[in-house]
Amino acid sequence: MGTTGRVASVNVGVPRAVRRGGVSGIDKRPVAGSVRVSSPADGRSGLEGDSICDSVNHGGPAQAVYAYAREDLDWWEARLGVPVTDGTFGENLTTVGLDVTGALLGERWRIGEEVLLEVTGPRIPCATFAVWMHTRGWLTAFTDRARPGAYLRVLVPGTVRIGDELAVVDRPAHDVDVGLCFRALTRERGLLPRLLDAGDHLEPELRSLVGEGRGFDLDEEPADEPA
Repeated sequence: MGTTGRVASVNVGVPRAVRRGGVSGIDKRPVAGSVRVSSPADGRSGLEGDSICDSVNHGGPAQAVYAYAREDLDWWEARLGVPVTDGTFGENLTTVGLDVTGALLGERWRIGEEVLLEVTGPRIPCATFAVWMHTRGWLTAFTDRARPGAYLRVLVPGTVRIGDELAVVDRPAHDVDVGLCFRALTRERGLLPRLLDAGDHLEPELRSLVGEGRGFDLDEEPADEPA
């Protein structure tokens, strides 16, 4: 995979019960036609029609869009032995041909003729994701695989649609990519100081974690619950 690809699917989610006592927008489904991508200047950052139910832990300008590679979904489909459709992992953009795990923090993606996004960091799996996947040991398996997908902020708003070209138009002069960031925050805490090499492209929340020498403990997960 290289620095160009395309949008295989644009996915948005509506609130639905996933865990007892709560709802989530993780159930994202492909949308036909174009979808507006808003920036903070519009008063809301992200895809039009996409619901963020837990605004404390999800969403916001630095997590406005979540991208995951179709190639990685195919790997999981073979591993799990069940269909893994576009949007299953809660991603807004399912990509083809682009190295999402190898994307650098601060890397910029042009989608179609209008939208410009900037990579901010990896997705950290949560308990809701574990329940949603109905798979024992999901958090451990997902963490061990270390292909988490990328969060992006919206720099230039516009519309996106299936089939749009996706091109990397700027790569910062450092080597801190999504995969390294994820490993440092989860299994390989010794890598945390390396994240500082990203300079101003390291989000303040992640910089604080580096300063405190801590990441995310993901081995404990809930028992399966009905969706």
